[in-house]
Amino acid sequence: MFRPLSFYIGLRYTAAKRRNHFISFISLTSMIGLMLGVAVLIIVLSVMNGFDQELKQRILGMVPHATIQGASGPLNDWEELDRRVEQNPDVLAAAPFIQGQGMVTGGGNVRGVMLNGILPEQEASVSIIENHFVEGGLSDLKSGEFGIIIGRLMANSLRLGIGDKLTVVLPEASVTPAGVLPRLKRFTVKGIFSVGAELDGNYALIHMDDASRLMRTGGKAEGLRLLMDDLFSAPRVVNDVASGLGGRYYVSDWTRTHGNLFNAIRMEKTMIGLLLMFIVAVAAFNIVSTLVMVVTDKTADIAILRTMGATPGRIMRIFIIQGAVIGVFGTLIGTALGVLGALNISAFISWLEAAMGHQFLSADVYFISYLPSQLQWQDVAVISGAGLAMSLLATIYPAWRASRVEPAEALRYE
Repeated sequence: MFRPLSFYIGLRYTAAKRRNHFISFISLTSMIGLMLGVAVLIIVLSVMNGFDQELKQRILGMVPHATIQGASGPLNDWEELDRRVEQNPDVLAAAPFIQGQGMVTGGGNVRGVMLNGILPEQEASVSIIENHFVEGGLSDLKSGEFGIIIGRLMANSLRLGIGDKLTVVLPEASVTPAGVLPRLKRFTVKGIFSVGAELDGNYALIHMDDASRLMRTGGKAEGLRLLMDDLFSAPRVVNDVASGLGGRYYVSDWTRTHGNLFNAIRMEKTMIGLLLMFIVAVAAFNIVSTLVMVVTDKTADIAILRTMGATPGRIMRIFIIQGAVIGVFGTLIGTALGVLGALNISAFISWLEAAMGHQFLSADVYFISYLPSQLQWQDVAVISGAGLAMSLLATIYPAWRASRVEPAEALRYE
């Protein structure tokens, strides 16, 4: 532990008294720089965590956490398989589906589409789509009516609304008396959803019975869609479930279909965190210049202390304490401000938008219309620890330089 004399002198140099009793200007600016760097880093990473969480909830709430499909074609007895799959404690729900790719035409435009045949009464248990309808709902899909639910981006692109017709074209040929023609079918728009992601432009839902007729599966489901209790355990759980069913099945999970997207988001967060950490590093190493100036200013004081018996180690501890006080207070205050900012930035931005009458995140442009924030305490711990470590590291050279002051040389011209 530091000796009381070193601690006392270090604090005295940090809060050098003037007429106004304020902390010296140089120490104050170093502390403010470190404080702002830590606070900004915590807030920015919290906002990125919020966007990451929103994206996961919206995209992974629409696409399957995992799927089980027959290795040799449609499932013969999907009802029994559905019942057995839901007995697994890691599976919250399961629902049958038929999936195919094609094109939709309407309003003179053409778009690619991922067509999903579903049972409306079961789809709500494995998807968040029921909470994101602009018009209509899952209950509007009726067997035999050939209704379709599309995303808002697709509806805008094709200039379609509820009750309008569109044509679904599958990349399969049908032999007719008129020759070989592509398989197509007219559908009626029954609902429009908006989850604020790319799925709004290429995702469509139809009743599974209609999908079975269109894709000729003989009334059988192509596979089962699973909702997991823990989506990060989806690869392991779906393999365990398929193994317990017996027979041969093809399994897939979200890490295969959308894993690259979330890996890119994770890498982006890491890179931005590293870049912003340089701001904290610059602010922390500003302590070097502060202490070097203090050492230069206090050379005579150091020389007097040395002549009174202070060892080089004690002199070094004095200036380490001075720098540590700046670093500790700057980091702690910055951490407190960052946590408060991260917890309240969403409400603040909403208030600012209302006060200015302008929406920064328009729902027509971005996938969400508000600024999300999710504070993660491990980020706070890493940032605070890094700030403290860099602050202490920055004190070593100036403190060592102070300990090398020679009393006779320093007092020659005094």
